[in-house]
Amino acid sequence: MYGTEKYGTTGYSQEQQISDEEIKSYKPDLLYRLPPHLKEIPEFKSWGDVSSYELGLSAWQEEDILNQCFIDTATWGLVFWESIFSIPTDLNKSYEDRRAVIKAKLRGSGTTTRQMIKNTAEAFSGGECDVIMHPEDYSFTVQFIGIKGIPKNLEDFKQMLEDIKPAHLGYYLKYTYTVWNFLKDKNLTWNQAKPKTWNDLKVYDG
Repeated sequence: MYGTEKYGTTGYSQEQQISDEEIKSYKPDLLYRLPPHLKEIPEFKSWGDVSSYELGLSAWQEEDILNQCFIDTATWGLVFWESIFSIPTDLNKSYEDRRAVIKAKLRGSGTTTRQMIKNTAEAFSGGECDVIMHPEDYSFTVQFIGIKGIPKNLEDFKQMLEDIKPAHLGYYLKYTYTVWNFLKDKNLTWNQAKPKTWNDLKVYDG
């Protein structure tokens, strides 16, 4: 039976690139219980090395497959999560960004509420958010509180909002920046500030 996934999207063939260092902690010591004089026999040592590696590889693969069952640890298995939620797979994006989209989609399932929008925003930004409703002009504001500056993956977040919000509602995005008084309280000197860009100072935490 043929699969339905586009060739090359799962990346499972990357198992050939597993390094010996990655397998090391999974390899059992098959010669541990042998008498010392047998451990030195080349045939035993060769058998032990090969078998130990294969058993270690098998244990690593078992854990790797289990990791794909959870969004936070999935890598090549993210394509299956994306398929479940009808999210286009973009292998140019980082695992972190792809996981954020999946989590937001998961939190955004069901009837759209203020709490759902809040959960979706927090899944994308990784920090606390607030949602202020403006019923008088049929809109709402998403305020990013827990992080400073413009969140990563913002375009995906906007697309997710368009997918989950009622069509008649508009929205505004409000970001948090560092104010000058905060920098003064932190006793930031000119020499400390000089190497930083304006964007660095806008999100400076001290």
